[in-house]
Amino acid sequence: MVGDDSSGETGRGHVTDEKTICPFCGVGCGVRYDPEQGKGVGWNAPVNRRGELCPKGVAAFDTEGHDQRLTAPLVRNSAGELVEASWSEALDKVESGFREILDSHGPDALAFFASSNCTNEENYLVQKLARALGTNNVDNCSRLCHSSTVAAMTDRFGTGAMTNSIADLPDAEAFLVAGANPAEQHPVIFSSYVAPALKRGATLIHVDPRANATTRYADYHLPVKPGYDIPLLNAMCAVAVRENLADEVFLAERVEGVAEFREWLESVDVDAAAELAGVDPSELRDAAHDYAGVERAAVFTGMGMSQHHCGTANVHALLNLALLTGNVGKRGAGVNPLRGKNNVQGAGDVGALPDTLPGYRDVTDDEGRETISEVWGFEPPKTPGLTEVEATHRFGDEVRGAFVLGENIAATEPNANRVAAQLDSLDLLVVQDIFPTETTAHADVVLPASSWAEKAGTVTNTDRQVQRMRAVAELPGDARRDFELLCELGKRLVGDEISFDYTGPRDVFEELTSVTPIYGGMSYEGIGEGSQQWPFPEDAESGEAVLHRETFGDGSKRARLEPVEHVEPADEVGDDELVLTTGRVLSHYNSGAVTRRSGILTRLRSEDALQIHPDDASARGIDGGDRVVVENDRGRVEAMADVTPAIRRGTVFLTFHFADPLVNRLTGDALDPTAKIPEYKHSAVRVRVESSE
Repeated sequence: MVGDDSSGETGRGHVTDEKTICPFCGVGCGVRYDPEQGKGVGWNAPVNRRGELCPKGVAAFDTEGHDQRLTAPLVRNSAGELVEASWSEALDKVESGFREILDSHGPDALAFFASSNCTNEENYLVQKLARALGTNNVDNCSRLCHSSTVAAMTDRFGTGAMTNSIADLPDAEAFLVAGANPAEQHPVIFSSYVAPALKRGATLIHVDPRANATTRYADYHLPVKPGYDIPLLNAMCAVAVRENLADEVFLAERVEGVAEFREWLESVDVDAAAELAGVDPSELRDAAHDYAGVERAAVFTGMGMSQHHCGTANVHALLNLALLTGNVGKRGAGVNPLRGKNNVQGAGDVGALPDTLPGYRDVTDDEGRETISEVWGFEPPKTPGLTEVEATHRFGDEVRGAFVLGENIAATEPNANRVAAQLDSLDLLVVQDIFPTETTAHADVVLPASSWAEKAGTVTNTDRQVQRMRAVAELPGDARRDFELLCELGKRLVGDEISFDYTGPRDVFEELTSVTPIYGGMSYEGIGEGSQQWPFPEDAESGEAVLHRETFGDGSKRARLEPVEHVEPADEVGDDELVLTTGRVLSHYNSGAVTRRSGILTRLRSEDALQIHPDDASARGIDGGDRVVVENDRGRVEAMADVTPAIRRGTVFLTFHFADPLVNRLTGDALDPTAKIPEYKHSAVRVRVESSE
């Protein structure tokens, strides 16, 4: 069934068949338009080497010529309506509004939301503009998905990125997939790199509260209770030590704090920890043995691990297991976050974060700021800015104006009813996007932008490969390219003192490589139709596929083992309540602002149904297909019930793709104290059959 929000005709303008990169997940597949088939097809790019493509890539060009595209600027008039305006009127309003905020409240009264849907060059321009205006209030949606992963890995390994390359994953003898569903969410990685290893006998351990496409390939499914990953991982560490499966050579050469960690593990009761996590103790023991007992074991980690108010602690527990077993710094091993959008990695790399400059230099680092000032002509501020969620919490108070590039924060941020009210409290909200969204509905100015197919630039995929996208389609109506709009805003808001006078993405890429050491030796020409993988120092011939072989990212030879205690979820669950967790499905993408309009990626009834265990359904008088209300003190949504044993008892599942039901009305905004990521994966809810009255 196609929902009401997926209607709309696609009458494509001119689209060439030039090679480019898919705009969806972080895999980074090569895609081009096939005019005979009228859809996207793959080409032999660095990742999809046989031209494989998933359904999203096939439908990637459906945005072109769509009748719901934004094609003219919109400005909110005195009657409170968004009406078409000229470009000069729209940009004048942005300029005057932001200047008034700056003059009255100072630079930290502005917040900038960059976009992991956009190129490295565009994200670089956003963060440079924010800092040129005097604030570090710039962030991107990676805050909502993997910031806790980055925080933990940077702290322990010195680098918050995938430790291995996609290409070496087939060497693995075991895979531990924790809080991720790569068979459905990163299908080319799974089918082309993981599945061949499984066919040769590799073990797959899946840690997830629900059985899904990945579980079908698993040797072990550990259906962890949401929010209880830490006791599960601590128990696996204890099993590895007690069965003499720790890598003693690696521990002696590369790890510190070993004796203290072993002593702490003595207090871990494996059976009790497994039961606390909601998994069978014998299954956990066997899975731990099969992970720790091989030479090469690779971890995939996803938002099921990271999106908790203890997300950073979750990942620290996962890093302990990898270090204890020596699964770092070699092929077919490591800890490998799976990025959800095509440029989550790159947006962080180029500095679209409130506490780090390009190349992950801390904003408080005097030497880093001085080095960057030599290129920029000004020194960036040294006080860390607000994260994305912190900024929205302060809308209408300390934060008076916001610029949102290609993000739908009214749908993707937690506690969405609160966010909607906060958006309306701003003095000026400027949104640059390609479709009307739940966020543009609150905007004072809407700037019609370019789709992925209408722009050029670079993106960085989940294993650190920088690739080039190419403009293969015409802009609709009076829309402008994101790059050009950002340069124009920079010139208007900053003036001639700081340069935003770039001729194209190539110019920006050259500048960002000069201030981003991990990109230091890259070049636009060198990337070509291939890729260059960071770290890529200036004197290197190629990037480093496997990190931490001899030293860690901060230059040290040793990483530390660190005891991690369990942290209770933020939401207490009452006797009549269930735990709501959320996730993706194959044929849709994040808030659905793009895919809900696709002619191929139709909305199925099963995709926005509430998965509920038969025992929980029976206790509430719910049958499959019933319309149910899911509610808590933050809000309510309605959905169809899908009664299935695929979800563990006490837990229910909804996708987060759709405006109706907008699941983030229910999710809480308790934040991880380190990464400031919200707790999306554990929300206490009540579920009942919808009243017929």
